[in-house]
Amino acid sequence: MTAPDSPPPRPPFTPRHWPTWLGLGVMVAAAHLPWLWQRAIGRGVGWLALHLATTRRRAAEVNIALCFPGETAAWRQRLLRDSFDALGIGLFEFARAWWGNIAPVERDLRIDGMEHLQAAQAGGRGVLLVSGHFMTLEICGRLMCERVPLAGMYRRYRNPVMEWAVKRGRLRYATAMFGNGDIRGAVRHLKRGGFLWYAPDQDMRGKDTVFAPFFGMPASTITATHQLARLTGCAVVPFFHRREGGRYVLRVAPALADFPGEDAVADTARVNAAIEAMVREAPAQYLWIHRRFKRQPQGRSDYYDRGRAPAPCAAAFVAWGGTGRAASTHP
Repeated sequence: MTAPDSPPPRPPFTPRHWPTWLGLGVMVAAAHLPWLWQRAIGRGVGWLALHLATTRRRAAEVNIALCFPGETAAWRQRLLRDSFDALGIGLFEFARAWWGNIAPVERDLRIDGMEHLQAAQAGGRGVLLVSGHFMTLEICGRLMCERVPLAGMYRRYRNPVMEWAVKRGRLRYATAMFGNGDIRGAVRHLKRGGFLWYAPDQDMRGKDTVFAPFFGMPASTITATHQLARLTGCAVVPFFHRREGGRYVLRVAPALADFPGEDAVADTARVNAAIEAMVREAPAQYLWIHRRFKRQPQGRSDYYDRGRAPAPCAAAFVAWGGTGRAASTHP
């Protein structure tokens, strides 16, 4: 297994990054508030974000409309409000995971399916846990790391203070952190029988992407799950996590059967389907503010442009070809 990673050296305290340092100071202080206070204040923060972060609100509104076209406008508005509540609470969950004490949230913790991890690692295979970008991602990642020597993959930050804070915070509990460009490190970790967790459900620019269905919409998705499984022979295990009131529920599913296959597009569609099933169980806790459908097979979409009503899922699917099969973005 990969040796423990080391946090990067602390960046200098320069005026350019004072606002970031100040924000981190607030987060460190917030990490030590009582859990009930964090949830209450988090809902207030979510309410402010709902009314002030108009660009992100627009992205969430569009995503929810595209993914749930059959629901009423009132239902979608309720989901929008609930998702911003979860967003606000999630900021405190991030802070507690990185700098706080998790004992208060472990008391009522429920974990299902740990036997699937043991079965997946039989014979020394590596295990790739695949999840989505839920607001509980960070706190549940730490809870799982208390039980499994888990490494993670993440998108590097251009801001050196944020890069230092994120990596330092996560290395408090993860065995290693691999940047999104460090495929070799991730491959080595899996080949040595390690556990690796990552979430492939965001539109990341790069040549190794295909369009695969997500809620019936073509979604630009990286093929890394297929590639890592092909290169390492690891088991691919869906990992779902959610908050139920004040407690957390973690669920490990059986490893995907006959994975990887010969077709990267089909494998990516299977991963998206697994994540979609997770979202349907706890839609309010999903990160809807990411512009998931920004890129489409015909080019950049105008879904997120102001004043433009999102196209119904069915219409977008028909325009895509209606085959349920994605087209690669390779030139």
